[in-house]
Amino acid sequence: MSIWIWATTSATLDGSEWAVIVAGAAAIIFVLWYFFGERQGVAAKATEGGAQEISITVKGGYSPDTIIVKQGRPVRLKFRREETASCSEQVIFSDFGIVRDLPPFQTTVVEFTPDKPGEYAFTCGMRMLRGRLIVEPDGPAV
Repeated sequence: MSIWIWATTSATLDGSEWAVIVAGAAAIIFVLWYFFGERQGVAAKATEGGAQEISITVKGGYSPDTIIVKQGRPVRLKFRREETASCSEQVIFSDFGIVRDLPPFQTTVVEFTPDKPGEYAFTCGMRMLRGRLIVEPDGPAV
């Protein structure tokens, strides 16, 4: 019965209806990729003072949203908020007990030293914007 309904319904779809179906499927695939796809990490650069530093733009998300640092070395994250959306008013590193307000169109520096390797999430105050800090063990280069 359901095959008959599909066959008779699909025969009556015109080009614009098929275009809507294809566009909808493409939108679903894009959303799944955007929120759940694997992101490449960006390594923080070492400064002369020994800190690992990287600038992060906050505008509808964090860019970059995956940051790679070394364990036991100071980290300096420079968050530049380029919007006034209420969701991005704060950044929270719950595993490190860090909460910082991010004033719009200003740079806020977050400094800490991760002592354990692992992956740590950071989010906005509403937990809608998400990022990931990957702390790698600090050992000799192989």
